[in-house]
Amino acid sequence: MKITVCDDSIKDLLDIEKLLIKYKNRYPDKTFELEKYSDPSRLYHRIAEGKLTDIYILDMLMPRRTGLDLGHQIRTISNDNVIIYITSSEDYALDAYEVHAVRYLLKPVDEGKFFEALDYALSYTKAKTEPTYMIKTKNGLLPIAYSKIEYIESVGRKLEVHLSDGKLVKTLYIRTSFEEEVQALIGHGNFLQTHKSFLVNLDYVKQLTTDNVIMNSGKQLPVSRAKASTVKREYLLFVSEKVGR
Repeated sequence: MKITVCDDSIKDLLDIEKLLIKYKNRYPDKTFELEKYSDPSRLYHRIAEGKLTDIYILDMLMPRRTGLDLGHQIRTISNDNVIIYITSSEDYALDAYEVHAVRYLLKPVDEGKFFEALDYALSYTKAKTEPTYMIKTKNGLLPIAYSKIEYIESVGRKLEVHLSDGKLVKTLYIRTSFEEEVQALIGHGNFLQTHKSFLVNLDYVKQLTTDNVIMNSGKQLPVSRAKASTVKREYLLFVSEKVGR
């Protein structure tokens, strides 16, 4: 595992390095190598050469090449690398979503929040082989494994993602339609839209009735008239394929 830190302030760069060393000493089982840059242009060219690391901790406001410039350059090559922004201003928090940054931390960096961000980043890089659904929450971009989603409901221009362990995750306000927001999941064989506001994971469907799907959790979700025949056909096909495995 490799972590790259870039900040044009030497003091801030050393402060982050101290936090990383403290984190490493506290959790000796979590090993990683560290690269440091005070010149964002040097890092930009290294990324352009395809020399990527697993996790990037970037200052947002830097001369010549901003943290956002670096983030866009990373994303032109790969979507697997984790990006964490550290900055003195809240003004660019929404811009961080453009490059799927997982955390946006303000200076001076709080140790607890920084360690939580590292926990998340390290666990994400280990689990990135499993298909994940990326959602925007008030705490940052959150990947959720497809297999953990029971169903998704559209409520008041937000998505409510219900997980198999009973937890509920709410997104920020969505700017596009429900269908567009869940399109990646609809293309996955286990997910089926039963209603204009509901997408269900067929792995967690216990029973299909005329106008409802009953989930393993006991939740009853609506099936619209317009989708009833399609839902029935797809559900029976899913069940028959599952039994035949």
